[in-house]
Amino acid sequence: MTLVSTEPSLDKEQLFEQELLPHADALYNFAYHLTYNEEDANDLVQETFMKAFRFINSFDSGTNAKAWLFKILKNGFINEYRKKKKEPNKVDYEDVLAYQDADEDKGAVVFDLREDIFDDMIGDEITIALNKLPIDFKTVILLCDIEGFSYEEISKIIDIPIGTVRSRLHRARNMLKESLSAYASKMGYKKSE
Repeated sequence: MTLVSTEPSLDKEQLFEQELLPHADALYNFAYHLTYNEEDANDLVQETFMKAFRFINSFDSGTNAKAWLFKILKNGFINEYRKKKKEPNKVDYEDVLAYQDADEDKGAVVFDLREDIFDDMIGDEITIALNKLPIDFKTVILLCDIEGFSYEEISKIIDIPIGTVRSRLHRARNMLKESLSAYASKMGYKKSE
């Protein structure tokens, strides 16, 4: 006797639109925290969605789509990081000319997306302290404390045991605590005994 599901199955496009696309903003925020470059973050998210669509048959509908996408994004970031590390630095000749031709009297307007995203949420000191963390520790903090993933989900996203997730998270929080202790004192927080 063969059991046949009475639920209509989603085609590839529907599955992509319903389960994966809703996580675009969270993916962008994570990508931006990894790259701190709007263009690179957009490229990373686009690459993630392209890979997700290409391999959507390996995704089980109803499972944690966000964790699956974050794992693809994280792997893409690591691969790009390794690739860039091996390449010599490149300079666009047009950018150099544009910079030299720019009128120095006009003040350049610089937009920092981090200010828009975390306005009144995280102070500059916290952002600086977070940026100074080694990438392994920063990734765990971002996934846990910013994105709200469970230890199990983080373990699957970055391919490490749950014990290592807990250890890295503990060490990362201690590093942040150390680097922010003077700032906390200045803001009126007292050290607990």
